[in-house]
Amino acid sequence: MWNNLKKHFEEYPERLKVARVLVENGLSARDGKVYLNQIEIPPVRIARVAGVDRRTVNETLKTIKANRELRLVFEEMRSAGHSLKEIAKPLNLGVVEITPVDAKTAGILAKSATILAKAGLSIRQAIVDDPELSPEPKLAIIVEKKIPGELISELLNITGVAKVAVY
Repeated sequence: MWNNLKKHFEEYPERLKVARVLVENGLSARDGKVYLNQIEIPPVRIARVAGVDRRTVNETLKTIKANRELRLVFEEMRSAGHSLKEIAKPLNLGVVEITPVDAKTAGILAKSATILAKAGLSIRQAIVDDPELSPEPKLAIIVEKKIPGELISELLNITGVAKVAVY
């Protein structure tokens, strides 16, 4: 997806920065405005995050509105929702973060979930970074309680797993 979007902004690197902020945050662009689901976000806020000025955000929105392919993507963009990863500790949840050798390797999530389930851990949430958007994509699995250390070696034995962090 990202490579497809990049081609529309390759002559305008500043607009590409804006498009990246929209995609990474699940922000939609509808009728020349930016939304987080149904909440309108002022262009100046997007500009600050993207490191550009407000006019660049507005020009990006015009580009999106004028291009059918971009419009179809950005009008339907939605936030993936809340993440428990950052608040796992105060909620007494366990987190395992898996870094793959290659994020396109099939089965890492399924095999990780199986190992956790066999250990009697119920998954509350799984978050997978898009390999096209993240320079070092990871899989974060949040479970109902702390993860026993002995599961680390099992998770490391999954084909395609480079690193495992538990916290």
